Amino acid sequence: MEIIDSHIHIFLEGDEKRFLEEASLSGVTGAVVMGNRSLALKYHIYKGSMRYCAGLDSHTEWKADLNKTYDLLEQHLKRDRCAGIKLYPGYNNHYASDDIYRPIYELAERYKKPVAIHTGETAFSQAQLKYCHPFTLDEVAATFPGVTFVMCHFGNPWFVDAAAVMRKNNNVSADLSGILEGQIDIPAFFSEQAGYIGQMKTWLTYAGAYDRLMFGTDWPLVNIQDYIDFISRIVPEKHHEAVFSGNARRIYG
Repeated sequence: MEIIDSHIHIFLEGDEKRFLEEASLSGVTGAVVMGNRSLALKYHIYKGSMRYCAGLDSHTEWKADLNKTYDLLEQHLKRDRCAGIKLYPGYNNHYASDDIYRPIYELAERYKKPVAIHTGETAFSQAQLKYCHPFTLDEVAATFPGVTFVMCHFGNPWFVDAAAVMRKNNNVSADLSGILEGQIDIPAFFSEQAGYIGQMKTWLTYAGAYDRLMFGTDWPLVNIQDYIDFISRIVPEKHHEAVFSGNARRIYG
């Protein structure tokens, strides 16, 4: 089975090499890097079958000159290897519907590339959860029906709300990254967290959107092989081909 990791990060020098080595051992043949670095084009040169989303993360220099930021994003979107744009509203204290993002959605629609948005829990306490609730995607999805939005992390732990947003808005997809962290004993996790796992499976089934769900890990926060095992148990086998690769090929090109 082909596997594409639709959500990874490259933070440090050497991370790309480490990812490619681990991915090769796990049978992962492609990946989408979620931008955390400068928007400078020179920082987004990736190898092999890796693509990327230009990201506006918690570093606020992109707000200093918004016109320059929008121009740089357009330059990225013109690149074949650029798969889309990544937004981090919870880390920037803006709702997804804030006017600061409107020109970005217009660019995404013009270039027919998706906008991935962080939803769910955050990596540090200074971020604010109210900006990353899955419901915040509903307004922009309804306002920009021509844009494909990717709800990163399936809104973890607000699975019921994430499912409701996906059922209502056909232009909202989701990745299943970042649900676990670190080295995980998968059988033990399923036993100890049976209620949590049951909730996730229930609302994935309710959403009925396996044609819009993508495998992703949030590497380097997890071991790739562990995460493949995890998602294989969460997603019904008949949907594995779509979730592990087919949907990412369509959504991220």
